This record gives sequence, structure tokens and C-alpha cells, in this order.
Amino acid sequence: MIYAAIVEDDDEVRSSMEEFLSTTDDISCVATFANAEAFMKQFAAMNVDVIVMDITMPGMTGIQCVSLMKPKRPEVQFLMCTSHIDAEKTFDSLCAGATGYLLKNSPPEKLFDAIRDIYKGGSPMSSQIARLVVNSFPDKKKNTGLLDTFTAREQEILYALAKGYQYKEIADQLFISIETVRTYLRKIYEKLQVHSKVEALNKVFPKDMK
Repeated sequence: MIYAAIVEDDDEVRSSMEEFLSTTDDISCVATFANAEAFMKQFAAMNVDVIVMDITMPGMTGIQCVSLMKPKRPEVQFLMCTSHIDAEKTFDSLCAGATGYLLKNSPPEKLFDAIRDIYKGGSPMSSQIARLVVNSFPDKKKNTGLLDTFTAREQEILYALAKGYQYKEIADQLFISIETVRTYLRKIYEKLQVHSKVEALNKVFPKDMK
């Protein structure tokens, strides 16, 4: 059984999600919250595997909440579920510690599949969001086929490099060590057959990154 919780300020959406999850045999909704602050008070003691997290809420945002709570329980997975089709918010969510990003207009089956996928170690993302993230970079002729050869974590690091983040900043945002960042970079360089960050970015995103 996968134990999930919902953090969503819209009463109707939150109720619908809870109702949807009640129709499954392998996912149990253990709690729902109307804001991040209420969720944070109970998170430490909650028996939960996956948190379905809204982004825009009164008070603390979902992104801020994830960045604070993920380090406390790294084994719990955060799935952002939002109406925002926004590459910046997607990137910020992933850097905060979320491992999936789903649009609210996705059918219930997509929500179920995303929860199962993220529980098993995947990084589910709505196709529109994945495309938006890739297209958010200046060059319109990106080597998307090459990007697809990288794992989700390797892609996160590539995106962070393209945004101009330093190794320590990437490590802090992804809650990993600088040495782990360097290990991922070595793997990326090997796959690309390059020897530097600049060569890697020029190969994946041909124009100069700003």
C-alpha cells in the first residue's frame, strides 16, 4: 500500500483528489491539508510515502514548503500538482526537492500513475511541462534526443548548470553533496565525450547559456 497526503488550498480540488484516490486498491490517502503550515505541523509523525503538493497557496508556497520539509525526511517523495505551466516554477520545484510535476487538469489515472511511479523511484512529469522546460532555453534547436539519454537527476544538474548555478548552489538545492554533484558531472561528461562544463552545455544547448 502506498500512503499519500494532499496539500491543496482549493476545497473542491482537494476533495476530488481524495475521492479519486479512494477508488484505488493500492493508494491510501492518509491526510489532507488546506495549507503548507498545517501540513508541516504533522509531517514529522505522519506515516506517508508521497505528498501531492500544490504550489500557490495562502501563506507559504508549496515550493518553500518542500525545500524545508524534504531534508527532514528524504525518503518521502513530493509530487507537485498545480495549474502552473511555468518552466521557472517547475525548475524551482525540482531544485527544492520535488521529484515529479503534474498538471491539475490531468485525468485521475495520470495522478494514480504518477504516485505509483514516484513511489517506485521515477520522476513523473506531464508531457507539456517536460516540453516547456526543454523549450525554456534560448536555442530552439536543442538536442532533445541527447537530453533523453540522461537520467532525471542528470537532467536536473544540466538545467542547473545552464541556469548559471555553481556546484555548491546545485548541491544545496538538490540536497546532495558537492562531491555527488561532481560524480554526476563526470558521468555526464563521459556520455557527452567532453571535458568541461562549457563543452557539455554547448553540446546539449548549442547557443551560449545566460
